[in-house]
Amino acid sequence: MSTLYDQIKLLYEQSLYSNVISLANLVLSLSEHNSDLLPIYGKFHIYVYYADAHFYLGKYKRAEALYKKALQFRKCLLKSKGTSKPIESQKDLPTDVDIKFQIHLCLIKLKNSQEALHVLQSIPGKQRTPKVNMALAKMFHEQGMERSAITTYKEVLRECPLALEAAEGLLSLGIKGIEVNSLIVNCSSNLSNLDWLNTWIKAHAHMHNREYTHAVSTLRSLDNINLLRDNFNLLTTIGECYYYAEDDKNALLCLRRARIVEPDVMKGVDIYAAVLYKTNNVKELERLIPVITANNECTGEIYVAMAYSLYASRKLGRANTLTAQALNLNPNDIEAIILRGNILIEQKKYQDALFFFRHAVQLKPYRCEPHKGLVDCLVGMHRLREALNIASGSCKQLGHTARVLTLYASVLMKDPVSVGKAKNLLEKALLQDESYLPAVYLLVEIYEQEMNLEAAIALLLRQVETQTASKLHQMLGDLWARVHNEEKALNHYAIALNLDPNNRGALEGMHRLDNSSNKLDSAYYMTVGEEQTDTTYDVGDGLPDTDNDDAPDESEPEAVWSDMDLEANSQ
Repeated sequence: MSTLYDQIKLLYEQSLYSNVISLANLVLSLSEHNSDLLPIYGKFHIYVYYADAHFYLGKYKRAEALYKKALQFRKCLLKSKGTSKPIESQKDLPTDVDIKFQIHLCLIKLKNSQEALHVLQSIPGKQRTPKVNMALAKMFHEQGMERSAITTYKEVLRECPLALEAAEGLLSLGIKGIEVNSLIVNCSSNLSNLDWLNTWIKAHAHMHNREYTHAVSTLRSLDNINLLRDNFNLLTTIGECYYYAEDDKNALLCLRRARIVEPDVMKGVDIYAAVLYKTNNVKELERLIPVITANNECTGEIYVAMAYSLYASRKLGRANTLTAQALNLNPNDIEAIILRGNILIEQKKYQDALFFFRHAVQLKPYRCEPHKGLVDCLVGMHRLREALNIASGSCKQLGHTARVLTLYASVLMKDPVSVGKAKNLLEKALLQDESYLPAVYLLVEIYEQEMNLEAAIALLLRQVETQTASKLHQMLGDLWARVHNEEKALNHYAIALNLDPNNRGALEGMHRLDNSSNKLDSAYYMTVGEEQTDTTYDVGDGLPDTDNDDAPDESEPEAVWSDMDLEANSQ
């Protein structure tokens, strides 16, 4: 004969959670007035079903309260002398450990991580299951309790030697790859064909030691037809290594390939969006957003990707809101913190941006973006001495990479006395990475200040042979205009606008050339229409040679102003 308990169990097993809640609520009230209605162990189990149903429906506060009631009821069962069998013999009943783990999950959802940690710590060490230890290790790790995290990750690996997230956690905390490998091998000696795993551990050890070149080459050895060809996680990890190594071009290739393999997986989509933004693939970024938001619950990664799309289209307020939502889910989301700081800089809210970049430096002191953010904030606030100290310190902390040298040079350029030092640093940066565009742009600016326009043009022409960017062509257009080669200037402005129709510099350059041409035409007609005009050059020769000592006379004011205006604006 079916009992009320059996019916609640049936509803639960069929995932009819709202029905479980309705029926359990009534049955538990009835049992308060009629102790014979439910078997005592059945009543305990109903409390757990009742709490689980609330949890699965996202009612975490109510679920937490019911789990606590279930724990209290279990204690009463242990003390009760009237039960026919001890509770330990009831193998199908949830344990204290199971219930406390669920309470911890509720508290995590309610963003009460400190109390969630206390609940897990209240479980005696000998009773902790691998899932409890894994959750504890991650919480210790997040809160900077490194020694406790290491001990607990090791406990996970002792029972589950292929728990790769635990292995990666140990590597990220500085445990040597050899030690992690031995932990896995010793606990899984009966397993064969683990050569790929040794390579995986070696690669991740390189990655967490920030030896990205070695990490990439090791991971690429797995990307073959006999091992892990076209594996989404492998491609994403390679892409992330390139991203951290500031190689956005190769990062894009790997992350794009990963998206083709698994378009529905959201892992790494925030970094993918960041790379698309940095490489000016704005249209591809815009196409990405409908794909990742369709039928997906919004995660921190998705919020950051959406924010990058809005940031690219200069919708700064809405982009800022989305980064806030990402940080609400995870206050230590480094990609969200960096993006939010950059948005605040665009809004000229430098003091607010400083807060986020300082937090980012604390979390990831080896990432260049937080240091650059601090420098940009201090420059924006005209605190150049502090900016110079940060930039100089970043060279010592991060090494003399192309990106860091360029950052330091960008601050030195603010003082005319130290422009020469900045120039040397930029040339060193381009010796390391000849295609690093931020260094190219700043060096061109210095060449222009020195009036070495030939060197500036030559540098930009070398770049457009190997890569394309709207700003490259716009700067070339400006330089060709300054040396009076309007045809080449117009050609490069057109290419710049084709790559980015919103490039204001290219639009303004075209307008200047149009205005110059119109003014020259009017000057020509005025000249040929006047009698007794002393022309010092042939009209058919076009523009006057302003470099000659024989400057045009007063009968050509429009033409003179045209050239001066063009040069002044270009400068």
